[in-house]
Amino acid sequence: MMKPMIDDETLDRQLRDAAPYIDDGGFTARVLANLPAARRRPSQLRAIILISLTLLGCAIAYLLSGGGRFLVSEGVMELSSFPVWMLFVFAFGCGLVVGAVAVIFAIRKTPEVHDDLARLGF
Repeated sequence: MMKPMIDDETLDRQLRDAAPYIDDGGFTARVLANLPAARRRPSQLRAIILISLTLLGCAIAYLLSGGGRFLVSEGVMELSSFPVWMLFVFAFGCGLVVGAVAVIFAIRKTPEVHDDLARLGF
């Protein structure tokens, strides 16, 4: 017969009650006070650089295409010739891709998954 699983709050309370506090004479506080300040993560700088280069590339493509005249005239003509069902399928597919990417990023932000991915080297 299986025992029922214990929820997180109950387990946390049991672990806190089971482990008494050991007085270390302020050692832990001194160590934490001497730790270096958290550095700014380079991923923020990387994101700024990537977004800036993407915007620059879009601006160059826009200018090279004649200010978007080609995109507007030809693009609208092409879209107007598509059947409506194909536009719905395209829109649905785009929604699935954006949703999948959002779910992947949301899962990667959870601490448990982040620790597992760090251990695997991702």
